[in-house]
Amino acid sequence: MMTDPKLAPIRIDRRSAIPIHQQLYDRIRTAIVDGRLAPGERLASARSLAVQLGVARGTIDAAYARLTGEGYLKARGQAGTIVSPILRGAPSPPPPSVPMVASGAAPLLPLRLGLPALDLFPRKLWARLAAREARKLSKENLAYPDPMGLPLLRDAIASYLTVSRGIACHPGQIVVTNGYQAALDLTAALLLKPRDTVWLEDPGYVFARTAIQTMPVRLAPIPVDSEGLCVEHGRRYFPGARLAVVTPAHQSPLGVCLSLPRRQALLAWAAAQNSWILEDDYDCEFHYSGHKPPALKSIPGGDRVFYAGSFSKTLFPGLRLGYLVLPPDFVEAAATLCRQRHRGQARFEQAVVAGFMQEGHFARHLRRMRSHYKSRRQALADELARQFGDHVQLSLPSGGLHILARLSHHRSDTELAERALRHGLQPSPLSPQSIKHDAGQGLLMSFTNIPEKAAAGIVARLRKAIA
Repeated sequence: MMTDPKLAPIRIDRRSAIPIHQQLYDRIRTAIVDGRLAPGERLASARSLAVQLGVARGTIDAAYARLTGEGYLKARGQAGTIVSPILRGAPSPPPPSVPMVASGAAPLLPLRLGLPALDLFPRKLWARLAAREARKLSKENLAYPDPMGLPLLRDAIASYLTVSRGIACHPGQIVVTNGYQAALDLTAALLLKPRDTVWLEDPGYVFARTAIQTMPVRLAPIPVDSEGLCVEHGRRYFPGARLAVVTPAHQSPLGVCLSLPRRQALLAWAAAQNSWILEDDYDCEFHYSGHKPPALKSIPGGDRVFYAGSFSKTLFPGLRLGYLVLPPDFVEAAATLCRQRHRGQARFEQAVVAGFMQEGHFARHLRRMRSHYKSRRQALADELARQFGDHVQLSLPSGGLHILARLSHHRSDTELAERALRHGLQPSPLSPQSIKHDAGQGLLMSFTNIPEKAAAGIVARLRKAIA
């Protein structure tokens, strides 16, 4: 039990199927929501809390990082972690008789990362395909689905990857997953043993970091520069790593593309060390100038690559569907693990996605979205440059779904993001994305849900928020 009476009673149920980091997240969030932890109040350090609860420090770090990312906590370096002061004045929680459910859902605010253009999704077409699938429903379709994924969808994904990404794979190599993090978890389960080392881009995707921090492995942060992951740094300091997790098409969050020499060096390292690579190709389709970068798995040496994709950015995140392309030698082990871990993803949604892809709607949708995104990105960038002038430096790589803006203010980017949030905007600060290698200060802003005509108003609100 925790010694801080404000957080008592918080217990960790080690027999529960709920991961310990999720239990911690739920309990601390509830303590904040119901007022036991007040805005500005300092929490126990991760090290102290780990000792009190008898859990790994990485587990505490993962819970704290998630709460920080959602705005409940604020990290202040050596000054510790506090409850976010911007929660002051938040609405009172429901009466005690109403159960509190920690959903983790966030409002759909402008500039928020991680969302495709929800206003442009072909909802009527989707509804028609869903209705058609519902009419075809048979009693056999009501049974448990294949844990590896619906065969029709695996066929459609294999065809799409062959044409769009140059990846020659058999449908049997594909696992349909519950989003990217499930693909990461499956890859880790197939490859990693306790105390193995994992390369991770630094700065990098926060949710990949927090997931790896809950595993009994050593996380090796590898710096990123204008050519992507610094492979030579990894080879010099962590040569025997078992796995490298990378976003080569558009690095998350900096947006740079992994250069061809770095790609070749990464594949050569994996072959020489008998190591593996997890390629997260999360937004590869959204490239606006020049040729789309090839998938790492499609070039010579790609046989050591686990390739992960997701429908969260190409369709919509509420689907919770992604996929993982396995090297052939891992198919049987993955099938066994899937059978042991779950009973498959929802068949109905898989069937609708399969029809959407097989009938050509998916390819047309992507072409349409690339055109809209290119225009929306340019409109937001133009307004940022016009309204901020010399006080902003914009990073506009050749692809991706967000803009990185470095502002010449003395305040930290986390403070600027908090000010923006109070004005109904949700850019993300760059600095918390780093582990060890400082990427500087900046605001990450998604342009996907900002129509061209709305850009001027959004930027004006941002200027007012951080002035």
